[in-house]
Order: sequence, then structure tokens, then C-alpha cells
Amino acid sequence: MDRIENGFFIRCIDEVPRRTAYPECCERSERNILVEQCFHRVFSLTLSPVPKLRAILVPVLFLLTLAQAQTVQRQPAPVMGVAGADWLTRPERIQEENPDRMLASLEIKPGSVVADIGAGVGYHTWRLSDIVGPTGRVIAEDIQDGMIALLRKNIADRKLKNVDVILGTPADPRLPANTLDLVLMVDVYHEFSEPVAMMNHIRNALKPTGRVVLVEFRKEDPAVPIQPLHKMSVQDVRSELEPLGFKFQRSLEFLPWQHIVFFSSGK
Repeated sequence: MDRIENGFFIRCIDEVPRRTAYPECCERSERNILVEQCFHRVFSLTLSPVPKLRAILVPVLFLLTLAQAQTVQRQPAPVMGVAGADWLTRPERIQEENPDRMLASLEIKPGSVVADIGAGVGYHTWRLSDIVGPTGRVIAEDIQDGMIALLRKNIADRKLKNVDVILGTPADPRLPANTLDLVLMVDVYHEFSEPVAMMNHIRNALKPTGRVVLVEFRKEDPAVPIQPLHKMSVQDVRSELEPLGFKFQRSLEFLPWQHIVFFSSGK
């Protein structure tokens, strides 16, 4: 029979002659008893060590849950290299993505400070430059030297005076703190290899009234002719940004292929 004694689970062995006759079996039985003693001392809900263990495990589990909430499990898409730069300015992009109508829907005020993250060759940067006007600023950021070179050339060719170019890193866009009215990412967020670090830096760069806008190809629509890794649903985006403190505002669905998803800074 079994019993609990002094906080331990004890198995009574009545067949002493058998244990004596078979020393190997005796040793195995003693080991089994020891294992059971340890198991029940640590994990039985009726034993005294449990409150101490629970006091340790509860905060540890909380921290693990918090860390998991800030860890993106989605596989990031590969970043488009400089060799694909011509695709960013393809003539059919006007019809496929309607960039001017998309930017108009953001309701950016003249004089605003706006960041174009993953600006590439500046396809949206030079349009944003016109929208914010001479009293506003556009920060155009990319992580590739080759894209930065093309971006600088396009800005110089258009003689834009209100655009600053920043070479960021995969984990840090190197934006000035508390200065931005809007951060725009067009077909970019799904490529972040360090999305939590990037979005924490972006949030730090926003004013309390600042907004983040993500434009992403619709994952829900199989008719959108884009590889699955380059698509996201609105719920995908929300599930990754809201745990970081961003507040979902709305999504617009008038573009042929893309969501426009708005968040406040949540500060």
C-alpha cells in the first residue's frame, strides 16, 4: 500500500525476503521510490513546498507570456534588393496601387513631419514632399546602400529641399525621437526581420498624436497576384502591433490589391 508521510509519498514494500534475494530489483525499487518522493514533493497540490514553487513559477510564466506576446512568429519575407528597383517605378503601379489616392486618404496636413520607411527609390517620398509642402519635412529611410544611392539621385533630380535621407538598420530606422506626425510603410512591414525592435523605435519617434499607416497586400484575397509571404491580413497586422502599444483606428479597402491600416501611437 501507499501512504503520505511527512510530506513524502512512500511506497511500503512487504516482500523483504524477495528484495534481499534479488539485490538488483531492490536497487531499482529504491530508485523508483526516490523518484516518486521527489515528484510528489515538488508537484503535488497538497504538499507544503508547492506555495513556494508557485510563488516562483507565476512571475516566471507571466514574463514568458509577455515575451511571447512581443515575439512575432510569422516568417518575414525577403527584402527586395536593388536589382528589383525598376519594379518600384513600373508604369502599371499607378493602376495597381493608385498611390496618389492612397496618400490623399491619409489626410496629411501641410507642415507635417512624415517618415517613409523602406522608401526604396523614393516612389512615395517625392509625392509626400509635395503634400507636406515647404514648411514640412519628409524623412526617407531605407536599409540598403544601393537603394539609398538611387533615392538620393531621385531627390536631387527633382530638386526637393524638404527631404532628409536616413540609412537605417534592420532593427533600428534611426528616427529622431518624438518628432513625427505620421510614419508610412508601403509594402514594407512584412519584410521586417526584427519587427518588434523596429516598431518600438518607430513608436518612440512618433509624437503623442502621431499615426502609423501600413499598406499591405491583402492576404484574404487569393486573386491578388503576390506571393503569400508578401501578404498580410488586417488581423495579422493588429495582432503584431497592438501588443506593442499601438491602437488600431481603421482600415480602408478601396485599393485594388491592398489594405490601408491606421494606428495611433497609443502614447
